[in-house]
Amino acid sequence: MRSGPDTRPGGLRLRNPSPAAVLPRGVLVLLGFACLVVVVAGLRWVADLIGPVFLALMLVVTVSPVTEGLRRRGLPVWVAAVATVLMIDVILIALGLALGVSVARLIELMPQYQAQFSALRDDLVSGLGTLGISAAQLRSLLAGADADSVVHLIGSLFGGIAGVLSNALFLLAVLLFMGLDAVGFPARLSAVVGERPQVVAALRSFARGTRRYLVVCTVFGLIVAVGDTLLLWALGVPLPLLWGLLSFITNYIPNIGFVVGVIPPALLGLLQGGPELMLTVIALYCLINFIIQSVIQPKVVGDAVGLSATVSFLALIFWAWVLGGLGALLAIPLTLLAKGLLVDIDPGTRWMNVLLSSSWDEAHEPDTPTA
Repeated sequence: MRSGPDTRPGGLRLRNPSPAAVLPRGVLVLLGFACLVVVVAGLRWVADLIGPVFLALMLVVTVSPVTEGLRRRGLPVWVAAVATVLMIDVILIALGLALGVSVARLIELMPQYQAQFSALRDDLVSGLGTLGISAAQLRSLLAGADADSVVHLIGSLFGGIAGVLSNALFLLAVLLFMGLDAVGFPARLSAVVGERPQVVAALRSFARGTRRYLVVCTVFGLIVAVGDTLLLWALGVPLPLLWGLLSFITNYIPNIGFVVGVIPPALLGLLQGGPELMLTVIALYCLINFIIQSVIQPKVVGDAVGLSATVSFLALIFWAWVLGGLGALLAIPLTLLAKGLLVDIDPGTRWMNVLLSSSWDEAHEPDTPTA
């Protein structure tokens, strides 16, 4: 039996309140935060599983224009799919081989600096001992500082991407299926644009922003990598190609990639030529990397993807905490995906773009596709 509207004396007719109107806005916000906490906890629990999936998604989105171009030229679907998968596999294999060879060369090189480590440790103990610090405590504290600890430190810097590459079978399988689906995905979006135009616009905005971000970071990363390699080669620091590769990889880490990339070559400079060479490496790295990676690039990236420097930095901290080292590399694409699904997809929440973007002009709504 359906109940009619409430009637009050005087002919005033009142509608029954909707269920959403019963809960205050503050309660809805708290419920939303509670759901967010559950989702984040789940992401952290399966980080080893979804990390490679997100990496595969980013790579497939990056090369998707090539796939669409092959289809427009009339090539069969299977040719475009195979070309997509092969292109991504070549990139990953080349990166994995470069990392493997460079790290193996570093492991061979580090035992040669064992004497320098011992001498530096003794100098540090004697220097701090003059300040009244107990030499026995210092020696106990620095007992683990040797060449092997440097190798472990550098291995941890490469750990995120190397860990994913080591699970190559799962990553290649995900790339294969995503590459096959990517060929027909634009047609699927066009088929549903009439019923869900906001969803299609949000997904296209994510793909467009991800490609812009990767293009900007790749260009700046190549500039920084070439400059760092030539600089370290001129200074005589061992393995300049490895440190140039590290600079290229850490360039995808927003804001603090420069700090991560300067630590290993600075330590090798300390062992190779003493504090003078270490300070020279740090100073020249600051001149090249800090200006490009921490001053110029964040502004260009913000203009390209519509995220402010503060949002980019907080995204880096959050995704690194959730997914580890791979999350730091994928911080901006993952933020763009979350923004597309939570902000751009709903006209009622797009006002948040004004708060997330680096300027008022960049806080534009994604174009609504037409059927």
